[in-house]
Amino acid sequence: QVQLVESGGGLVQAGGSLRLSCAASGRTFGLYAMGWFRQAPGKEREFVATINWSGGHTYYADSVKGRFTISRDNAKNTLYLQMTSLKPEDTAVYYCAAKTPPYSGSHFTDRSEYDYWGQGTQVTVSS
Repeated sequence: QVQLVESGGGLVQAGGSLRLSCAASGRTFGLYAMGWFRQAPGKEREFVATINWSGGHTYYADSVKGRFTISRDNAKNTLYLQMTSLKPEDTAVYYCAAKTPPYSGSHFTDRSEYDYWGQGTQVTVSS
């Protein structure tokens, strides 16, 4: 069982920045592929970014490319999402997700591919 706990959400003005964190339980975090998703009111949960087990491969949704950066610290069992140049349309609940082995491939963009989810953290961007 893997527990994921997000933090770092909040209210920010358009153009501002936030860094989200996701703390994972267990001793095998370094084997997981990880992802960030978000869900705005009345919308489906959508892919934001993903990172492979080592941090050497990342992939982003077009809507956040160039503004958001996903990273991880395997020694701290923590996943990050640095968000800059935030826009009101980035307002959503942000979720981290873990894909546990065995698996093949370097990035995963479909929510059905992930095995564990955090409870989410609210990000609100005011105009």
